[in-house]
Amino acid sequence: MRIAPTVLLALIVAFSSHSLPVKDNVIHYKVTFENAVHHEARISVTFPDIESQVLTVQMSRTSPGRYALHEFAKNVYNVTAVNSMGEPLEITRPNPYQWAIDNHDGEVTVTYTLFGDRADGTYAQIDRTHAHLNIPATFMWASNHEKRPIKVTFEPFSSTWKVATQLQKTQDKYTFTAPNLAYFMDSPTELSDHQVKSWTVHSSGKDYQINLAVHHDGLEEDLVEFTRQAKAVVAEQIKVYGELPAFDYGEYTFIACYLPHVNRDGMEHRNSTILTNTQSLDEGNFSQLGTLSHEFFHAWNVERIRPKALEPFNFSAHNMTTNLWFAEGFTSYYDKLMIRRAQESTVDEYLKAVTKTVNQVEQVPGRQFFTPEGASMLATFTDAGTSIDKTNFSNIFFSYYSYGSAMALALDLSIRQQFPGKSLDDFMRKMWTDFGKPEIPYTREDLRHTLGTLLNNDAFAKQFFEQYIYGQVKPDYASLLTHAGLKIVSAHPGDAFLGQVKFNFNGEAAIIEKPIKIGSPLYQAGLERTDQIVKVGRRTIGNYSQWTSALEQFKPGESTTIEYIQRGEKLSTTITFIENPEVKVIALDDEEISESQKAFILAWLGADKPKENSDKNKWSPNS
Repeated sequence: MRIAPTVLLALIVAFSSHSLPVKDNVIHYKVTFENAVHHEARISVTFPDIESQVLTVQMSRTSPGRYALHEFAKNVYNVTAVNSMGEPLEITRPNPYQWAIDNHDGEVTVTYTLFGDRADGTYAQIDRTHAHLNIPATFMWASNHEKRPIKVTFEPFSSTWKVATQLQKTQDKYTFTAPNLAYFMDSPTELSDHQVKSWTVHSSGKDYQINLAVHHDGLEEDLVEFTRQAKAVVAEQIKVYGELPAFDYGEYTFIACYLPHVNRDGMEHRNSTILTNTQSLDEGNFSQLGTLSHEFFHAWNVERIRPKALEPFNFSAHNMTTNLWFAEGFTSYYDKLMIRRAQESTVDEYLKAVTKTVNQVEQVPGRQFFTPEGASMLATFTDAGTSIDKTNFSNIFFSYYSYGSAMALALDLSIRQQFPGKSLDDFMRKMWTDFGKPEIPYTREDLRHTLGTLLNNDAFAKQFFEQYIYGQVKPDYASLLTHAGLKIVSAHPGDAFLGQVKFNFNGEAAIIEKPIKIGSPLYQAGLERTDQIVKVGRRTIGNYSQWTSALEQFKPGESTTIEYIQRGEKLSTTITFIENPEVKVIALDDEEISESQKAFILAWLGADKPKENSDKNKWSPNS
């Protein structure tokens, strides 16, 4: 949410040297933070050897991993320009996100002030504690100069600040380089008094250093424990693909900020990721591991196994693809699965995630309007995009993260049941070897064809894609989960239900805060967002306790009168209760489960570490 998404503009595919080319056409950025307490940075950038008459510089409108527009130029001001002699140059502004400089002498230095006060995977935050910089939100760049090498020098606000970034280091601890704009834009950077834990992973004959750089207020012991968990998850993910990606410069860095004044997020990049959370590791009970797992899985899926529709990434417009159900959704499936297989969660805990997935598929109304591909294309509006008008997204849109994860679950269980010895892991590994490792962008047809080739059964692949990806068919999870010794049961048998509703209790008024879900009794009765529910039957509704108490008076199938106020008009209608549709996934009892079912779930999820004094002969998903 993270969830959190990333495909680059013509990422460098080969640069064998680990040193910046010795040329005089290097673009040089300098960043200072004198006014950090007021969230400002002062940034200058020098462009030498300009051949065009007019130099056009701009701020990006979006960022790797984001698909909607974010208009970073809105936080840029005090823009000035000088030539190589320091003489002022005139600036014009042809549009809101570009500046044009004419009459230069072949070199231009542009200086500007950046305001930033949101720390997440998209924006920038500057204050006394840190400079948390997403590069597209921070740095101007010049059209037609995208392939030139870059150097950036920071002057930290505090001498305690260190730098965490995937940019190439130099002998100066505050100066870094990038081979081109694409790599620079993909390199988030954190300057702060953070702590770093590192470990080495040997893969494909090479040693890679994994860094966990954490800016937090927690204890050393918290970071030690989080590092242990991270190492376990990283190791489990490597098993899926068989190897690490060939990280540039031999390193991968988790850049984490766990502080009250940041925003929750995660954003993947080629050799690093941003992780942010308002809770400390201790307060979150190390739940931040979920985002870490998700973003690291992206090092393969999205960063290198990437959709052709997003190649190259456009920093000046929306970026749309039909494949986010796979890029984000399948990654969402694996983030929790990898934690489970690493034994950093129990099988019972993982089944709660499966329960959530099944409930989302069973109850999401957006499936009536869009396929997973259609939901993927809506990312240009829903991926942290902002608007001030009301939308009906809660009814017509479903998250390609959660629904894609649901499709991954269905495909994994189907492959394991119909093609013994194979699983979704094999599909991900083949996508890696065929497209990710050689960095060949894939098409929507490549996904289906690769699945058919892997299984030597194109008919299965064609049917799965036509029904569940190109179509709107709902998987039969009751049947699929049976093979794993699991069953779906009602979570609230016999409970009366009118629909999922969130109230804003203003005084004694029960105001409906969000749109009512299509098909629910409340929707059928004509109630909507901003309506005030006054009474259900004989019960007055003024708080949530009164709402639940009123529902407890009835059984599914019974009807009563509901009184409400809609845009100033008092209305009354008859409403009929249904049974609460929420379900849960549970394991079969010891007497019910077969040996083949035990083998299935253990191959899928692994076994928990044996507990002391446990009966090893008694079946349980935790045995």
